[in-house]
Amino acid sequence: MIMITYNDIYEVLRKEKYSEHLQPLHTKFVKEVSDYLKEKREISEKKTDMFSDAIIKTKKQFENSISIFKEIIRRRKEKILRLAFVAKETGISKRDFENMLDFERKMFDKIVKSMEDADRKINDLMEGKPEKRKNVLVTFKNNVEEFLDSSGELIGPFDKGEMANLPEEIVKILKEADKVELVNEGEE
Repeated sequence: MIMITYNDIYEVLRKEKYSEHLQPLHTKFVKEVSDYLKEKREISEKKTDMFSDAIIKTKKQFENSISIFKEIIRRRKEKILRLAFVAKETGISKRDFENMLDFERKMFDKIVKSMEDADRKINDLMEGKPEKRKNVLVTFKNNVEEFLDSSGELIGPFDKGEMANLPEEIVKILKEADKVELVNEGEE
């Protein structure tokens, strides 16, 4: 039932390795490799005659296939990073876009967005605009000992019922630990 073979996986790596551009892959490539690896693992783990030539060959193909697949993904990530850089700098993002798998397109979009955000922050700093930090007003549900914030500054301690105006990222952590509640939660 497996549609892909060891030679198919190796051929994908060969094409990816010797081309500057992302190579087209069918949409079920990762799933087919997964199925192939599962089948090879099951064969190589059988308890029958572990020294038979077929089992030894299957084990070797299984191990090599894992390495080859990892190399394919690594090379594709490198190409996507370069494409994201070019897209960010030139505004052109269509080159090789059609050869990306769905999860690669999402990764590409996130990388480009992160680069744009970083450029915006750099521009703001260069223009002397202060870095925007959003604070949130909270009430402590429990006593909380002092802790370090993201810049290494001590914050706290806080007593149960005490209110504080804290950076959004710290509030998120404290809220997940059920240590605080937002003062205006529910009011919009």
